[in-house]
Amino acid sequence: MRCRRSLLASVALLVLGVTGCATVPSGGRVISGRPAESAEQADDPYVRLIPVRPKAEWGPGQLVAGFLAASAGFDDGHKVAREYLAGGASSWNPGPRPSVTVFDDRPRLEVAEQGTGRAVVRASGSRLGSIGADGQYLADPDAVEVTFELTKTASGPWRITGLPDAAHNGLLLSKSDVERAFRTVNLYFFAAGRPALVPNGVFLPLVNRQNLPAQLVRALLEGPTSWLGPAVESAFPSGTRLRRIGLENDVIVVDLTAEARGGSAERMSAQLSWTLRQLSELGRWKLQIDGRTVTPNGSGSVQAVRSWSANAPDGPGSDEGRGDQAAYVVGSSGHLSRLAGDQPQPIDSGEQRLARPAVSGDFQEVAGLSSSGDRVLAGPLTATGAQVRALLTRRDDRTRFTAPHFDRDGTLWTVETSRDRSWLWMRPRGQAPVRVSQWGLAGREILAFRLSRDGARAAVIARVDGSAQVQLGRIVRDKGGGTEAGSFLPVSSELVDAIDLSWRDYGTLAVLGRKGNDTRVLPYLIPVSGGAISSLGVGALGVPRTIAAAPGAPVLIGTRDNGSGGQVCRQRAPRDLLSEWICPIPGSDPTYPH
Repeated sequence: MRCRRSLLASVALLVLGVTGCATVPSGGRVISGRPAESAEQADDPYVRLIPVRPKAEWGPGQLVAGFLAASAGFDDGHKVAREYLAGGASSWNPGPRPSVTVFDDRPRLEVAEQGTGRAVVRASGSRLGSIGADGQYLADPDAVEVTFELTKTASGPWRITGLPDAAHNGLLLSKSDVERAFRTVNLYFFAAGRPALVPNGVFLPLVNRQNLPAQLVRALLEGPTSWLGPAVESAFPSGTRLRRIGLENDVIVVDLTAEARGGSAERMSAQLSWTLRQLSELGRWKLQIDGRTVTPNGSGSVQAVRSWSANAPDGPGSDEGRGDQAAYVVGSSGHLSRLAGDQPQPIDSGEQRLARPAVSGDFQEVAGLSSSGDRVLAGPLTATGAQVRALLTRRDDRTRFTAPHFDRDGTLWTVETSRDRSWLWMRPRGQAPVRVSQWGLAGREILAFRLSRDGARAAVIARVDGSAQVQLGRIVRDKGGGTEAGSFLPVSSELVDAIDLSWRDYGTLAVLGRKGNDTRVLPYLIPVSGGAISSLGVGALGVPRTIAAAPGAPVLIGTRDNGSGGQVCRQRAPRDLLSEWICPIPGSDPTYPH
């Protein structure tokens, strides 16, 4: 007989609080959470589960249902859940950072066998994915079935004596269990060889708000997830552990073990400040090593949690709202223009016209495509104009280039693509273009490619099974000068037929695409954590073609309308996500320096 939902109701659970804690993604891995400024704080109120002990009169199906429900609570270290186990299963111990198999809903339970002293309960359902012991989420949808073996004890009650492989020192949880019991938090690590911090979003079980600061620090000391690890580095020396964390005179004290003496106090402090800033009530803190206060870079022993803006993932000062507001468009004459308010100011580029322009973050260079998309053009940007020349020419008439793009080092990136192949090109400043040999999407058509401002991640639109899918990958640079762009995985399955994207900030993409069965291409914001996407703006947009975004700056959309000249649209009130779109700017292909 099948175990009905009413059976779960008999396993009563007490919950306290008002809000969920994490969003299970609809596709892809959780790679980076949203910025703390725009997301829920990690210590917001949460739903607390009080597990129920097994009852003597419960049959095999009820017992398994009770075990699954009790294993979703973390307050007691799964002590109550272990009361459901006996024999070989009694050694089950998922620990504080367990691996989790995530189901869409509670598995359906069926008592497949039952004798006088032995029973088998079959659990089946739709698996969404899994959370590793490092907190990394991996989407892996499939229909699965597992079995529990039960034995009637000498004293009478049933107990679980055999666990399925997926539950050996791990958990089988529903999506709602995960959203209640976990937080998606950012741990911050340095981009390899760079001062910029990179957010590493992980699922962290939330036991209680008092333990959360220690949980965050311990997770940070354990290092990045297996996915992001090759692209980043930590300032904490191997073996560094947390001795204690506590409050002294309204200052949080983070005391690390003696191993931390081998690390840079300044870089360790930057990682700690950016990780701890997700705690809403934390304002000041100080670092100690083996009980002695450390003063990084002469800044004083007490540090503001929102210091270290020089290491911001989006660039120095961007976390303080000083995003780069400079914007460029292709004017109605076909030449690069700088926006002054809503008026394009042409920049002399001689006879050469540009499509899909890019401007380097230091305003030293400009790049773009030829009008037919068969060449990548680049050259210096000076006070008197822009002189560009051909940098790359397509190999044959079956390929084209994606819009070129500068990273913070001034390296220019573009993808040459056909319907079934692609090649990633990079051109370090002052050098010749080179093809990236370790390119993870060589067998895909690529519609867009954009590096994050921290340089460790890349967002792409790739053609997969006939659908244009937003994916996120990692950029690994070795000390010998080699570069790998790979491990690309879907960000969200909600958006289909994406046509263009841009990084709005280090945790959010601005994307043009269709959602579900919608027939129109519209702008959306997508957290790269894989959470729910958000609509952006209301009102008519003509035919959206391109999108540009930057931290603290209005999202700009290049449109076409019934074959007439292009218009660039912006929101009337950019800080309001649902503000009306207006299109006062003549031109096309907006872009922000990167």
